[in-house]
Amino acid sequence: MASSNDLVTVPRSGLPIAHMRNVYRVGDVERRLDKLPPKEHEILRSTYERMLEKGPERFQVKPSGLPSMDHLYDDLPNFAEVLDDVKRQLALCEDSRDALEITPLLLLGPPGVGKTHFARALSHLLGTGMGFISMSSMTAGWVLSGASSQWKGARPGKVFETLVDGQYANPVMVVDEIDKAGGEHAYDPLGALYSLLEHDTAQAFVDEFAEVPIDASQLIWVATANDERSIPEPILNRMNVYEVQAPDVEAARRIAFKLYAGIRAEHDWGSRFEPEPRSETLDRLAEMAPREMRRAWMTGFGNAKLDRRDHILPRDLPEAGHKRGMIGFVQ
Repeated sequence: MASSNDLVTVPRSGLPIAHMRNVYRVGDVERRLDKLPPKEHEILRSTYERMLEKGPERFQVKPSGLPSMDHLYDDLPNFAEVLDDVKRQLALCEDSRDALEITPLLLLGPPGVGKTHFARALSHLLGTGMGFISMSSMTAGWVLSGASSQWKGARPGKVFETLVDGQYANPVMVVDEIDKAGGEHAYDPLGALYSLLEHDTAQAFVDEFAEVPIDASQLIWVATANDERSIPEPILNRMNVYEVQAPDVEAARRIAFKLYAGIRAEHDWGSRFEPEPRSETLDRLAEMAPREMRRAWMTGFGNAKLDRRDHILPRDLPEAGHKRGMIGFVQ
């Protein structure tokens, strides 16, 4: 399935070099296209034509050296154990001809601790793309693997779309809330993962819509969950499982501080505020989940601006925890 060509330069920062890898065979696509009846299966026909137009080659990124990860340890202090795992696996391939290989990761933890943010940060670190699948909204197994083109409204699965429409052979693929996978009894929403998480079988993964083998063996899998008890044991056995706790108070203060500095630097109006937030305000932010902090800072900046102040006070911040605003008439 796969082939590698000469070393090329990838036009983005982080990991500047990559090989090209074929993620499907053009001949397979041409044969499927030739078999389509005229004026039928227009969506499938357009899929094949898009594959031929884009061609099968995608960037397969690999570190030219061990990338600096200090900023991630600072930004994600409660992910230190996971980052240690990633660093070990990056070190193994940094000075060899082997492709980048990261064992699938399962991140267990309460909502809002930064699991999805970690996956996005990992894709930036590696200089690759990212696909996202929310299992909580799934109603059938075909969201991963596609549905037969014989079905009305059928379309390719997320794995196929990420590889065919993206630029990379080894993007980070996030399976969010894997423990909430639902679906009809006729389908197993996680069924496709049994082969996708195994390197050998993933090399010729067949999407049920396109029915063309694609090389999904280089995908970097990151799954998130609140509870592992509803995840099948064969899935757990294929992944490195980590329990991610909410950051402690000091770590939460550091996260809040870096977010303040980042927001201030990103906006022209940021220069009108103090370079550093006040200690009592950081204490309030530390009570919040990391996911809430950015929204809280933006509320604080706005309230301070309305009050014509160059600093944010605790009273400018929303209460910790999500509260839905009330819209309507009070009787």
